[in-house]
Amino acid sequence: MSNVSARTPAIDTKLPAVGTTIFTVMSQLAAEKNAVNLGQGFPDFGCDPKLLEDVTAAMAAGHNQYPPMPGIPALREAISAKIEALYGHRYRAADEITVTAGATQAIITAILAIVRPGDEVIVLEPCYDSYVPNIDLAGGKVVRVPLTPGTFRPDFGKIAAALTSRTRAIIINTPHNPSATVWTAAEMRQLEELLAPTDVFVISDEVYEHMVYGEGGHQSAAAFPGLAARSFIVSSFGKTYHVTGWKVGYVAAPAPLTAEFRKVHQFNVFTVNTPMQHALAAFMADRKPYMELPAFYQRKRDLFAAGLAKTRLKLLPAQGTYFQCVDISEVSDKSEADFCLWLTSEIGVAAIPLSAFYGDGFDQRVVRFCFAKKDETLHTALERLAKL
Repeated sequence: MSNVSARTPAIDTKLPAVGTTIFTVMSQLAAEKNAVNLGQGFPDFGCDPKLLEDVTAAMAAGHNQYPPMPGIPALREAISAKIEALYGHRYRAADEITVTAGATQAIITAILAIVRPGDEVIVLEPCYDSYVPNIDLAGGKVVRVPLTPGTFRPDFGKIAAALTSRTRAIIINTPHNPSATVWTAAEMRQLEELLAPTDVFVISDEVYEHMVYGEGGHQSAAAFPGLAARSFIVSSFGKTYHVTGWKVGYVAAPAPLTAEFRKVHQFNVFTVNTPMQHALAAFMADRKPYMELPAFYQRKRDLFAAGLAKTRLKLLPAQGTYFQCVDISEVSDKSEADFCLWLTSEIGVAAIPLSAFYGDGFDQRVVRFCFAKKDETLHTALERLAKL
């Protein structure tokens, strides 16, 4: 028996402000209360059976060892062809497209590749919860610029005021999580013009690119030469094909940016699931699944919105993504967070407070639902929400 006492050294956290995410908290509470979970953003329905068949075929064909570090060539070629067809910009598969372990890994890898200690990175709040910790881990300084409260449109005056000689990058997200706002072509051109005289990089989070409703469509940074030349464009197969658990995404960027991105990628992930890559490459030969996705989700959005319209919740515009935000002012005087706890526990439906997407917890009496659910799930949620 050893006489040496066991001692775990104290750890000085790199992320002192980070605790358990609101998504985990609300999902756990939803499970405990047997509530309908419209909080966390993932589907409760399966993917196309053909995609599963393609994965099985890939495994049976022996595609079970390491793939090339940037992704298998067939998948990168398919991604390149899709971007060119949709947005008119050709990225070379060999040195401008990298397959990633989901969009979250893509974003932190891009940040680690370009942000040095002391560099400033602009985030537009409310924003996805990984952005700020990623910047912190890179030693950067987060510069928070609010989107316009109520409409969530970009305020270019405030963005311009935030730009300094130390600004290294700006992270944009359209279609936007959590607000479901979609940037217009005019807004993308405004950003393009604003950044033209600078050396600021853009990380463009476009994971909901195939979920845009109404005219105009998705405005990718790839479609604007002045943005494409300075952008890491991020997208997600998990969101597009209903396979969030596969954690496969990609980054498209000019060759010099991709070279730096891959330097980090090869040491924080190295490669991404081989059979899934082969399956996705085969599945992408058919454009129909992603071209029909807007109509698929618009029907669910409209179904859910029609039910919510019968409550005292006020619907905000849902132009894209699979999220619907509502104003709770006429239903409750609770804070957003307390309302979501009450809604989950007492009504049996989980939602996410928008205050969770702001660094200072800004509360504007708005919460977010996810409608990427089976129709029966949405009907059950609406029956319970009718009590409001």
